[in-house]
Amino acid sequence: MLVVGVDTGGTFTDLIVHAGEGEAGRFVAVKVPSTPDDPARAILEGLERLKDMGLPVPDRVVHGSTVATNAVLERKGAKTALVATRGFSDVIAIGRQNRTDLYDPAYRRAPCIVPDALRFEAPGRVLADKSRREILSSDAARTIAARVAASGAESVAVCLLFSFLDPADERLLGRELAARGLAVSLSHEIMREFREFERTSTTAVNAYVSPLMARYLTRLHGGLGKNAGLCVMQSSGGIITASTAMRQSVRTILSGPAGGVTAAMAVARETGYDRLITFDMGGTSTDVALLDKSPVMTTETVVSGYPVTIPMIDIHTVGAGGGSLAAFDAAGALTVGPRSAGADPGPACYGRGEGLTVTDANLVLGRIVPEMFLGGGMPLFPDRAMKLMTDMAALRGMDALELAEGIVAVAEAAMERAIRVISVERGHDPAEFALVCFGGAGGLHAVSLARSLGMRRVVVPPHPGLFSALGMLLADISRDFSATVMLEWDQASAEVIEARFSAMEERAGRELETEGAAPGDVELERSVDMRYRGQSFELNVPFCPDMVAAFNDLHEKTYGYKTPGRPVQCVTLRVRATARTDKPGLPRDDALPGQGLSPPVEGQRAIFHQGRHLSCALYARNRFVPGHAFAGPAVVAEDSATSYLPPGTSALVDALGNLVIDTGERP
Repeated sequence: MLVVGVDTGGTFTDLIVHAGEGEAGRFVAVKVPSTPDDPARAILEGLERLKDMGLPVPDRVVHGSTVATNAVLERKGAKTALVATRGFSDVIAIGRQNRTDLYDPAYRRAPCIVPDALRFEAPGRVLADKSRREILSSDAARTIAARVAASGAESVAVCLLFSFLDPADERLLGRELAARGLAVSLSHEIMREFREFERTSTTAVNAYVSPLMARYLTRLHGGLGKNAGLCVMQSSGGIITASTAMRQSVRTILSGPAGGVTAAMAVARETGYDRLITFDMGGTSTDVALLDKSPVMTTETVVSGYPVTIPMIDIHTVGAGGGSLAAFDAAGALTVGPRSAGADPGPACYGRGEGLTVTDANLVLGRIVPEMFLGGGMPLFPDRAMKLMTDMAALRGMDALELAEGIVAVAEAAMERAIRVISVERGHDPAEFALVCFGGAGGLHAVSLARSLGMRRVVVPPHPGLFSALGMLLADISRDFSATVMLEWDQASAEVIEARFSAMEERAGRELETEGAAPGDVELERSVDMRYRGQSFELNVPFCPDMVAAFNDLHEKTYGYKTPGRPVQCVTLRVRATARTDKPGLPRDDALPGQGLSPPVEGQRAIFHQGRHLSCALYARNRFVPGHAFAGPAVVAEDSATSYLPPGTSALVDALGNLVIDTGERP
């Protein structure tokens, strides 16, 4: 089976495929400029390039998509209505009454994605004990559906009180709404959990983005041909079919970045590094995550002010990428991002844009090699970048090289803060981890960041600019299921919990078969959200024979204390169902044919580093073989990315072709 992995970024769209069988196979990759007006166009162009290289039509495309994310960030989703229990239609607007900018007297919340005129209320009331105070009649459901249809809404979220206990009313409304041609998102299908605002928010976001995602995936699937399968990466690191992604698009909010973490896990398994921090720097943003034997998961993500409480890899994103624009603010301070030049017009050195970016700064500093950019397939205009840099620097009495270093320093400060959020602020010492860098711009900044954080190792995998796309080829089919039970843990509740788990697992098996899993090939993983009675937040505990002891130990590890003997509540049950996919092996050569040798040098390159002009070696990565070793300062150019090794560093090419850099840091 020929499978193509696709990652759509803000600047470039990456495609990678494993051609051939087993050890004789090889990875073939292409990188094309993204087409923000129609992301499918860039993908189809990339597939045409693969076809021109002699590869057949793929059997399946696994896609990391930004369509859902961008729709929320840019407020370009579908016209969405909300149907809530009578008296609760404003939950989506009231939220938790938190202010993102506490001390701004002029603070105003962004307009709600569901305007007041599109919020509808339904009679019928389920109580917390699953009893009913009021019945929702079929006539009332038809009346509400007719009102919603007449409002001009394209999509509708239905979120009723305690529907996670009894979803009958949501199903009734869903049937009536669907009969009128509306796209329908039911909260008990999206998030079968308590916390009314978070469930309403997650369901509304799903309703807001699903019609766009459905149109996009339908158009893309049509371009692939009727025989090609289409799957989409979820934020949790597993893949689902396009049909599921059309209905539950909220699960793809961090689709692309999750691919990079999935690929990093594969590298970790092969190299023996079990503690990694991933650093994915693309054209628009930088994504970081922590892997301590496995990815850290979360259900507490906020997207553009809206909680999205579905299981996903804990990825922290900042608006600092290769295309991030540099400017002086009103006080004269240099800023970088979050605005980006994107794919069009792109950085100034691409020949169209007038704004200076991090990419322009790296080019001016000599770290990007114009004639080797994208394998020589895309022209750069260094003189143009230098002129604009000189003009901008003159506004503050600086020279161009000084400003370029300033742009890099400001961008790296933002990225360092992001890494501290997922490490230091959560009790981890970055010095105990290796930094795995990828994305088109990651290798240019990774060593500097690692040194700032006291990290000794940087790993640059093969095809770093297409690493997230590689993760699409290495992902398994998976689905996550949850159910709030709110029980105190004792012998009686343990029996109830076992029965609920069994029912969830039966459902998980059925639904994974619809995703393409073979019967009997589904692996099930249980966990429980637990807390001490009276607490407001939970810890997720893997299922084990002594859950109370496991919770106490995790509570102590997380918060520094535990309270044995205090009543423990079992709040939400979770099941992750996984079906393994056939994956390409990562090519390796344990013979290390280059051991003791230095790679061939392409030439010398003039660079500017910390206020000094230096000469460094230029290497072409495609000429590296396992075992090669060299020292910085050096620039390593390849088709999809460039890596910069400052003075004082050394590097070794391992059996997998990873560039393993010793930063020179010592504890």
